[in-house]
Amino acid sequence: MRLLTVNAGSTSLKLERYDLRGSLPGIASPPAPLWALRANVDDMESALVEALRDDVDVVAHRFVRLPDDAPDVMRLDAEARRAIGRMVADAPLHDAGALDAVTAVGRLRPSTPQLAVADGGFHRTMPAAATTYAIPIELTRRGLRRRGYHGLRHEYAAHRGCALAGIDLSRARVVTAHLGGGSSLCAIQAGASVDTTMGYTPLDGLPMATRSGSVDPGLLLHLLRDGVTPDQLEEMLERRSGLLGISGWTGDVRELSAARENAGARLALDVLGWRLRAAIGAMIGVLGGLDLLVFTGGIGEHAPDVRAMGIAGAAAGGVELDVERNASAAGECRISMERSRACAFVVNAREGWQLARQAYSAFDDAREAPAPERKRPG
Repeated sequence: MRLLTVNAGSTSLKLERYDLRGSLPGIASPPAPLWALRANVDDMESALVEALRDDVDVVAHRFVRLPDDAPDVMRLDAEARRAIGRMVADAPLHDAGALDAVTAVGRLRPSTPQLAVADGGFHRTMPAAATTYAIPIELTRRGLRRRGYHGLRHEYAAHRGCALAGIDLSRARVVTAHLGGGSSLCAIQAGASVDTTMGYTPLDGLPMATRSGSVDPGLLLHLLRDGVTPDQLEEMLERRSGLLGISGWTGDVRELSAARENAGARLALDVLGWRLRAAIGAMIGVLGGLDLLVFTGGIGEHAPDVRAMGIAGAAAGGVELDVERNASAAGECRISMERSRACAFVVNAREGWQLARQAYSAFDDAREAPAPERKRPG
C-alpha cells in the first residue's frame, strides 16, 4: 500500500510517503520514508501537489480530536468531515489546518481515499480516576472529561525508548516527555497510557510556545467578569500566552536560550523547567516508580538545559543525569548515568510512521473500508 501521511499543525506541515507490504515492522523499528517534506502551512497547496506527483493508495491525516464514538482510524467521507468540523473549536491550532489539508487533497485527488487518525487514541486506556473532572456529573456524562493528546508520539517514544534501553515494555513504567511547540507528558504502564498532562483540550498541562497550559479557572472567571470576551480569552490563551507571554517577545526555546541575559527569557525558561520538573514527578507518582524517562519533540531532542531541568523531577525515581552525555547528545542516545536505577533516553519523533502504521492496519486489502476499532490492553 502506497501511503501519504499528512500532519498539519498551526504553522507547519509535515508530509511523508511510505510503501508498505505484508507484515508491518514493529513500532520501534521504523523504516525511513520514501520521501518527506516539511513546509510552512501557508504553502500547503504547493507542498501537496509535490507530495502527490507519484500515485498513492491512501492519504492518512493526523487529527487532534475525533468524535467520541469514532474508532482510532476513520474514513473521511462527507459525514465524517462535518462531524470533525463541529469539533474544531476544541483544537483550533491544529484541526482547522488538518481539515484544510483534507479539502486540498480531495481537490487534487478526488478518488483517493482519505483517513483520519486520532492523535488521542492511545489515551483511551486511562482509568476513570484519571479522566474525570471534579465537576457536576451531568457535565461528565456529556463528554467533558480529560482526554489527552500527542498519543501517536507518546506510544512511539515508549516503544522506541524501551528498545534502545533493552527494557521489556510489557513490564515497564515509562514517562514520555513530548516537548515542542505543544508539550505534554504521559505515564505509561505495561505499554498502556494511564495518565497524561493535557486535558479536554490541548490547551491544558505544561506551558507551551504560545499556549498557557494549566491556569487557575478562577483567574479565567476573573478575566471574563472584567470584560474579556470568550473569543478574546481564547485568542489570549492559545496564541499570546505560554513562553511567548512570559518573555514578552518569543516562544521559541532556541531564541530564549540564546538570550538568557534577558530577564523575560530567563523567567520563561525557569517557568518551563519548574513545571516540567513538577509534572515529571507527578507522572512517576502515578506509576509508583520509574524504569525509563524518554524525551522527544523539537525541545526534547535539542534543548539539553530543558532536559536537565526536567530530569531534576525524576531524581526520586532513580534517574541520575550524565551531564556530558546530555550536553553532547545528537540524535537518539542515553543521557543518564550507567549506574542509574532508572534510565533516560532521547528519542527522535516519528509521528509520520505511526500515522502510516495505523492507516495500514485499519484498511483491508481491497482498500475499501476501515477495519473494526483497535482494542488496547487495559
